[in-house]
Amino acid sequence: MTPNPAGTPLRTTPAAPPQATASTRRPRRTALVGAALAAAVVLLFLGKTTLGDVVVPLPALAAILRGEMVPGLGFIVMEDRLPAATVGLLAGAAYGLAGTLFQTLLRNPLASPDVIGVGYGGAAAAVAGMLLFDLQGVGLAAVAFGGALAVALTIHALSDSGRNTGSRLILVGIGFAAMLQAAITYLLTRTDVRAASEALHWLVGSLSGSTWERAAVLGAAVALLLPGCVRAASTLRILELGDDSAAGLGLNVRRSRLGLVVLGVALCAAATAVTGPLSFIAFLSGPLARLMAGGRTNLACSALTGAVLVLGAELLGSNAFGDIDLPAGVVTGALGAPFLLWLLVRSNKRGNGG
Repeated sequence: MTPNPAGTPLRTTPAAPPQATASTRRPRRTALVGAALAAAVVLLFLGKTTLGDVVVPLPALAAILRGEMVPGLGFIVMEDRLPAATVGLLAGAAYGLAGTLFQTLLRNPLASPDVIGVGYGGAAAAVAGMLLFDLQGVGLAAVAFGGALAVALTIHALSDSGRNTGSRLILVGIGFAAMLQAAITYLLTRTDVRAASEALHWLVGSLSGSTWERAAVLGAAVALLLPGCVRAASTLRILELGDDSAAGLGLNVRRSRLGLVVLGVALCAAATAVTGPLSFIAFLSGPLARLMAGGRTNLACSALTGAVLVLGAELLGSNAFGDIDLPAGVVTGALGAPFLLWLLVRSNKRGNGG
């Protein structure tokens, strides 16, 4: 206390306790959502590994993972279920990251690789590689990446008018998706029945053909692209302020957009080459993660949401329909289509594009 000029000590009012603000609550909520999603991924991963026609008890699973011989179960876990669960986890994370990058970059929830034709570009190139050149593994992934990147850059060039780029890109992308679907159909009609059957099975999107080799290819691709995603998080936050504000902060907007497009295409193409085009995972992951996180875009939550969707769809398709084993792509398509219709109706009522 300091005396006033009259010599009377001044009374000091104790400071009010700090109140939690929206800026402090949001990171806490995001962390809780991330922890819940991570727990869901672990549970679904265990479910995919242990559930099926033959149930694997957890003690037996632990013994198999320690390298012990468990007759009748070791092969099922190590050569069938565990590779599929690993591929599902990696593919879901890659699709979730790719979708969120595109949607945030273009400020539109409809601007997902599987809606605007980028995924179809990778699928068409991969089908051509499989049917015409019998490509597999790394070669197939490289061809899928090239096709997806070519389509993405073409769509971006045709729609980059300086104004309403996001809406234009979606419309141009939908047109490209229709053309690429026709190209895929043409390729399937010009090959023999066996090759066409294998390509059709791949086009549905499935984890049934997962192997450790494919898991290694996808894991290497995700590991290489993950540092780019970490750096992209800060770039996206700046771009969300608007192009003028981002340029004022010293960001090269065009170069940053191109880099983010290439990163998103690479993630989408890597997952597509291994699992086939899993419908609506990239489209659903970002909006669902943002909804759970209270409107905040978070790449880690989007990746975990994508993994939850793929593993959940695989678990549901394998165990919920009796003797019928539905591929994950069928389940994700059935779940994603109603969400797309709801989003379109909601956007139309608001009078915007998303």
